[in-house]
Amino acid sequence: MSISRFALLMVVFIDIMGQGLMYPLIASILFDANRGFLPHDMPEAAREVRYGIVIGLFFASWFFGAAFISKLSDYIGRKYGILICLSGTLAGYVLTILALMTSSFVLLVVGRVVAGFTAGNQPIAQAALIDLAKDTQERDRFMGYIVAAAALGLMGGPIMVGVLGSKAVLGGFASLELPAYVAAIIVFINIILIQVYFAETLKQRRKIDFGLSEVFLTLWRIANHPIVLRVGLVYFFAILGLNAYFIFLDDYVDVKFKFGTFGSSAILVVAGAAMAFGSSFLMGPVSARFRQVRTIVVTIIIMAVFVALFMVNSNSLLAYILVIPILMAFSITYPTLLSMLSEAVDSTEQGWVMGVSIALFTLGSGSISLIGGLTMATDPNLPFTISLGAFAVALILIGTVWRSELVTKLDPKNQSA
Repeated sequence: MSISRFALLMVVFIDIMGQGLMYPLIASILFDANRGFLPHDMPEAAREVRYGIVIGLFFASWFFGAAFISKLSDYIGRKYGILICLSGTLAGYVLTILALMTSSFVLLVVGRVVAGFTAGNQPIAQAALIDLAKDTQERDRFMGYIVAAAALGLMGGPIMVGVLGSKAVLGGFASLELPAYVAAIIVFINIILIQVYFAETLKQRRKIDFGLSEVFLTLWRIANHPIVLRVGLVYFFAILGLNAYFIFLDDYVDVKFKFGTFGSSAILVVAGAAMAFGSSFLMGPVSARFRQVRTIVVTIIIMAVFVALFMVNSNSLLAYILVIPILMAFSITYPTLLSMLSEAVDSTEQGWVMGVSIALFTLGSGSISLIGGLTMATDPNLPFTISLGAFAVALILIGTVWRSELVTKLDPKNQSA
């Protein structure tokens, strides 16, 4: 693999690493009264609300940033778009470090907002990899690489928190600031790799003919793309179903099983390993053998069944096992849906459609973060109940709006039939 492609996948790794790092880190500082970040006597419900605010504002900012910067990359080039995002990510980590050092909730929120607005790296990197793909098979393989990079990021973040933030491992050297320092260094290295090794893949720059209103128009334009609309609806509810489960996973196991920082980080590592295995060893054979619609239906059903089992499970060790099929199925669902969205538009709109994918992702994630944060103190199962409902809606939409040649023709197997 060339250094330029490695640098693009590193971009995806960093995006997801940030989430895998920040979930357990934020949960630790907000829910552990002994950390002293929040007043010692603050009620659990108030801490849940603050957790929802921090995570929700991150995704809300990501929604606006992804819509604008991804579209911008279609005009100024993928390279400049990625560098803008990486610089914002670096600034977000610096603000987070300052927040931890000063126990400032405001700085923590500002850092997450800055990082969120410039978290549009993943769709730009996806568009750049699509630009580099020589054919459909290579494009699908790159989509699998993206999920693998995301899975490694999902493992890397929690490992960094669990090791670098654990006094049991590093003794007096451990601190919650240390993982953020290491993450900032990784981002800086990626900036250098992109600057030096990544050659612009956009064939021709265009004059920028849009403004900040693009933030509000990105999703609205789906109405003029009936295929993107049909695929996007299923994509939204499938991703919402997974994120309603995943965003509150570490919080849930900490409340229900008293896992603590290390245990909560460990279950995210298991989730990342499941994604990495699925994307590396299952995605290829599944995509080669089965049609896209059948693949998505089966994997959504698998996710729904095991989320339901996770809800009723009372064994802490079994929780680690039940998370595996959920994330393994997602590692197949996600790139399959991304490939369908990519196939729905021509080469001039790849940045836009990948921006749509992230906008839909963040819209659902931000909503469930705020709702879950407000209600989880009284009903820890509510986010998982929403997850099951979202999966059900996705399956219903597949059985209705996908009964069209517009959708079935997206599958290369149907094109060659």
